[in-house]
Amino acid sequence: ILTDSGGFQIFSLAKPKDIVEEGVHFRSHIDGSSHFLTPEKAVAIQESLGSDIMMQLDECTPWPADEDYVRQSLERTTRWLDRAVRVWNNPQKQSLFGIVQGGTVEQLRIQSVKEITSFDLPGYGIGGLSVGEPAHLMYAMIEAIMPFLPTDKPRYLMGVGSPDYLVEGSVRGVDMFDCVFPTRIGRNGTALTWSGRVNTRNACHQRSNMPLDPDCDCYVCQNYTRAYLHHLIRCGEILGLRLLSWHNLAFLMNLMGKIREAIQEDRLLTFRNEFFDRYVVRSGKSI
Repeated sequence: ILTDSGGFQIFSLAKPKDIVEEGVHFRSHIDGSSHFLTPEKAVAIQESLGSDIMMQLDECTPWPADEDYVRQSLERTTRWLDRAVRVWNNPQKQSLFGIVQGGTVEQLRIQSVKEITSFDLPGYGIGGLSVGEPAHLMYAMIEAIMPFLPTDKPRYLMGVGSPDYLVEGSVRGVDMFDCVFPTRIGRNGTALTWSGRVNTRNACHQRSNMPLDPDCDCYVCQNYTRAYLHHLIRCGEILGLRLLSWHNLAFLMNLMGKIREAIQEDRLLTFRNEFFDRYVVRSGKSI
């Protein structure tokens, strides 16, 4: 089990947050109740959940942000990591990862990765990316910090989950990813395929007897047609959302399996080229 500290979730709330040195004051998006989360409390909650991998409480820097704010934010994240490490009770059974911040300012990213890796932890997260910045900036920040991350410990790109990002992140040395992406787009009627995204709401699928992806062997592709999934989504049947989420997760698991295989066979760059020969990135649009 990997659990997040709640840092990103807090900082993505629309309602005002009050970030102070001690922690973060915020209000619940459900009932408006007031809460205060500290680095120590974040660790305690995750320990009580029995997490195998816990994440420190960090300040997820928004994009864009001015350089002074980004510097203050990353330095606070470092201080919060120091506090988290001090209350980490069971290093033998529960791992704690620190999180590199620094926005899209290269020298600040490097400052952060040096500070965070000064704590000898089981792994390290790369945070504050995929928050609205262009893809080329995200890739540049990953490339800037990779030389400073240990090669014998997991390097975890947080909040990134689209197939093109998974491939490009892996090529740059990322080991782990997480994102709500596959289930979120599934709930909106979109499926991932080796040719790109498919929007099952579109009328072109109304009479299609094709599976979502002819090259996918998941349960959904083996048992349901695009026409039936189109019907479920158009009618608002929850089964449709579940089946698309199931397929999307299976697709990404299959993709990561192929990436691992390509790494083992020393042909990852060839795999990337083959992948993008088929996979079409349509700026969020689907066929």
